[in-house]
Amino acid sequence: MSNKYYEFFCPVKVIAGKAALEHIPYELSGMAATRPMIVTDKGVRAAGLLDPVIAACEESGLEIVSIYDDVPPDSSTAVVRDIAGVYRSEKCDSIIAVGGGSAIDTAKAVNILVSEGGDDIAAYAGAGVLKRPLKPFFVVPTTAGTGSEVTAVAVIADTEKHVKLPFTSSFLLPNAAIIDPRMTLTLPPHITAATAMDAMTHATEAFTCMAKNPLSDAYATAAIKKISNSLLAVMDNPKDADNRLELAEASTMAGIAFSNSMVGLVHALGHATGAICQLPHGLCMSLYLPYVLEYNIESIREPLGELLLYLDGPEVYAATPASRRAEASISAIRRMRDALYKHCKLPRTLKETGKVVEEQLERIAEVALDDGAIMFNPKEVTLEDAKAVLRRAWA
Repeated sequence: MSNKYYEFFCPVKVIAGKAALEHIPYELSGMAATRPMIVTDKGVRAAGLLDPVIAACEESGLEIVSIYDDVPPDSSTAVVRDIAGVYRSEKCDSIIAVGGGSAIDTAKAVNILVSEGGDDIAAYAGAGVLKRPLKPFFVVPTTAGTGSEVTAVAVIADTEKHVKLPFTSSFLLPNAAIIDPRMTLTLPPHITAATAMDAMTHATEAFTCMAKNPLSDAYATAAIKKISNSLLAVMDNPKDADNRLELAEASTMAGIAFSNSMVGLVHALGHATGAICQLPHGLCMSLYLPYVLEYNIESIREPLGELLLYLDGPEVYAATPASRRAEASISAIRRMRDALYKHCKLPRTLKETGKVVEEQLERIAEVALDDGAIMFNPKEVTLEDAKAVLRRAWA
């Protein structure tokens, strides 16, 4: 699968390490921004994660003009409108998003409204609508999973019309992503596990799907190696700042990989399951990953076998005959899931979630077939195929 033509784009500055937050004021001043607004959620504030961000800014004489901490888990157009209103009335000139995927997506949408004007965020939905750079925007991720800090996409729910509005533009990318291990130290075990497996899935699909390319491959394999080496260490010792940083870097690298090479059936099934059964995205990714790899195996034998080097290390890779490496890679992922199940009961099957009934599988399959991600899956998927994968993932 060598694609003769590909594009790779990642203009986000990454500022990473143990004192990364302290660099925010310098970055803001470099863009002539003096009145930042923080966009976050109640959980992040309650965990005390805003304190080091605010302290880092105040130390250099930069005042945070406004803090909006009421972003819900599934953000909506009404929330985006509210925040944009506060931004304007407080005369802010930049945004710092602190949080997980929802806070980051919300901040991206707010940035559209405050930069382009108006109150109707739906007018900017779709791809290619934005034609110019937005206001200065920085992201401080507090989970190591979604990779939202390096993706050009945001999804916001329109609660009145009951649809999810997708926004796609390279202008949504933040000016910088600040990766600081202090921000993920308090992440509870089940969220640590689910978000790390979200990143693992981003990287694995990026490396085995249709639009893979040499540049995205480099990011994907590096991310898989970091997660394989660090995830269980963090599960055993949640305050391990070094391995927390490894997971946070892996999430960013996996985000860069998949936003340049796309994802496949795991994401199509995951999006559908999230919509129908309200299961968290990372959990769905972890759950479906081995079953989809088994379904795709004959189309991805070579790249999947290559991943064994990053999943299990050079000794295991060398000792495994080339013809068995693809299966061994799937086994390595299954072992990791079993270990996570032991640690924090992260479900491995749809049955183990306790939130899905067998009657829903048909509907999940139908919705998954309409998902954009399915176009990049390395093997054609029919409705019957999707249902067969779901039945295997059931128990």
